[in-house]
Amino acid sequence: MKFQKLVNFLLFKPSVTENYQSFASKNDEDVEIIGQEIKQIINDLYGGRSLRIRAVDGGSNNSEEIELTALNNAYYDIDRFGLSFVASPRHADMLFVTGPITRNLETAVRTTYEAAPKPCIVVAIGDGAIDGGIWQDSYAVVGGVDKVIPVHIKIPGDPPAPAAILRGVLEALKGKK
Repeated sequence: MKFQKLVNFLLFKPSVTENYQSFASKNDEDVEIIGQEIKQIINDLYGGRSLRIRAVDGGSNNSEEIELTALNNAYYDIDRFGLSFVASPRHADMLFVTGPITRNLETAVRTTYEAAPKPCIVVAIGDGAIDGGIWQDSYAVVGGVDKVIPVHIKIPGDPPAPAAILRGVLEALKGKK
């Protein structure tokens, strides 16, 4: 009898998960529209191959990296839009730089930029990357990314949402077109 109760509980208990529609939002529609525009521009500019992105941490608090990781998860899945992250700057078409540039990482950011093939689009992600953020007057911080390498697009936020990052990528690609 106990076994039958257990089986009934496991098979016929009420669902504790919510359906997808309860999480759907205007943001989802925006991501799809932006993603399709990105895909079209990448197809025109790169002849069908993906746009390769190298993420560089200039001294961030890791919040921007978490949002970049979210771009790769199953929810946003930027690979379907023709965007992919690469491990080497030598393969990159675009650099995502996060965090204020610290004195310890200034040379590493510059070297990464120099190793990337030209023309390389540089995107400063987050308030720290734009102007140094709350650390801008610190002795350990050089400042924003533009103090070390040229920046094409700045995406504000602390951290910016994945949808905002995609909007910034679209803006950068439209500027290149």
